[in-house]
Amino acid sequence: MTHAEIEKTFRDEAGRALATLIRLVGDFDLAEDALQDAFATALERWPAADRPSNPRAWLVNVGRNKAIDRIRRSIAFRGKQTELAHELLFNATASDEAADQEPHPESPERTH
Repeated sequence: MTHAEIEKTFRDEAGRALATLIRLVGDFDLAEDALQDAFATALERWPAADRPSNPRAWLVNVGRNKAIDRIRRSIAFRGKQTELAHELLFNATASDEAADQEPHPESPERTH
């Protein structure tokens, strides 16, 4: 399949595929990004093989999977971000407590 044929498929199928993805994922931006990812995958795979019998269904299926991947990455990122924030707060608190326990230079506890 040539890039021109893929471009024609994009023009013919993008609107309906996007509408289906919006309905499936419930978010316009996510659906649009997922469809672009699906077309990028099509550009990689379709030139070496025949066009799928139902390109719109293929694009929607790949787009849905790409959206799921994006959601999973986002959830994992937020979880790690929260863990890092807690760890930074814990380390800062521990550092402050250690600094409070050290004798100050003006303190009479200091020996010469």
